Amino acid sequence: MSEWIETTLSEISEEITYGYTASASTKPIGPKFLRITDIVPDRINWDTVPYCDADKKVVEKYKLYDGDIIVARTGATTGYNKIIKQLPHEAIFASYLIRFRINKEKAFPDYIGHILTSNDWYSYVQAISGGSAQPGANAKLLGSFSIPLPPLPEQKAIAGVLSSLDDKIDLLHRQNKTLEAMAETLFRQWFIEETEDDWEEYKVKDFIQHIKISVKPQNEPLTLFNHFSIPSYDNAQKPQVEFGKEIKSNKYKVMENNILVSKLNPMTPRIWAILNLNSSNSICSTEFQVLKPKNTNHFGFFYFLFKSGAVVSELVMAASGTSGSHQRVKPSDILNIAFVVPKTSAIGTFSRNVEGTLLKVEENRKQLTILEKLRKALLPKLMSRECIIKGYE
Repeated sequence: MSEWIETTLSEISEEITYGYTASASTKPIGPKFLRITDIVPDRINWDTVPYCDADKKVVEKYKLYDGDIIVARTGATTGYNKIIKQLPHEAIFASYLIRFRINKEKAFPDYIGHILTSNDWYSYVQAISGGSAQPGANAKLLGSFSIPLPPLPEQKAIAGVLSSLDDKIDLLHRQNKTLEAMAETLFRQWFIEETEDDWEEYKVKDFIQHIKISVKPQNEPLTLFNHFSIPSYDNAQKPQVEFGKEIKSNKYKVMENNILVSKLNPMTPRIWAILNLNSSNSICSTEFQVLKPKNTNHFGFFYFLFKSGAVVSELVMAASGTSGSHQRVKPSDILNIAFVVPKTSAIGTFSRNVEGTLLKVEENRKQLTILEKLRKALLPKLMSRECIIKGYE
């Protein structure tokens, strides 16, 4: 039977470093510049990570390497973290992040990275960072987190089991991203690049209805699609299931063949395609506009229309005139969007062409839900030794 010890994150780190203070740039003026906002989603999208003007000395000090663990130290995201894997670009990290570089003679970085996704980690972070309007934690506090540490071979075996699930999850996410990108390319080819002067112009309201069914969910469990989550056809959090008594404010009813468009900050649009629902008790935050094609055979066209760059730009322009701390999209902003098609039948033809893509993405999402639940359940069992890998009994 292998011997486990209790250690801390600091004790197994050979280096702990605060990030670099500088401005980010969209221009490729230096290394990639990893920020808190880049590590909050389920995976880092290096394509959207900005750049930073940094000289050789700065890069040498703050350069990221595979196996480094980056942890957010301030705000509501305190404790969010990512292990750096298969780094595609030279990159450094920003000042509100802390890098823990694991001593590989003591611990396997992937094993530690998995532990820092556990409920124990986030409970610990909440305990040390709570009690203020602006949560936060320093390297000393974060580094004091207690870690159960088996011998290195067992660490690698545990990480291998969890990583195999992560690999399957990543594969499905990448497949969904590719499928959507192919459908978006098809939409651009059909309705943007091949536009003719004699095409007919219509408005969204000719084909789409705005649904606003208010729900008071006091007594029954409901699937909640909220504006902090990302839809099943996107790349971050999932819808949540909550009980009516836990939901304090009114929500909107969500039904099959609905398209949800976030009212907030349209520059980074959040659009959900709701094809099928496992539960009739589904709701969304009132920060969404709930839309439904009058003809369900038009679903795919309008989903990709709302995701198109032209529509996003139009909604950004419309929302920029609103007051308050957030830009907001009104129903009229969406319903009055104009578009051109060669003939109305093209809407249905395109939708039929992408129907299989959307259904495949939805099927992948169901598999993702199963795998993510399995991974979430397996992690604490492996950490507590309730589940033991064969050969390490």
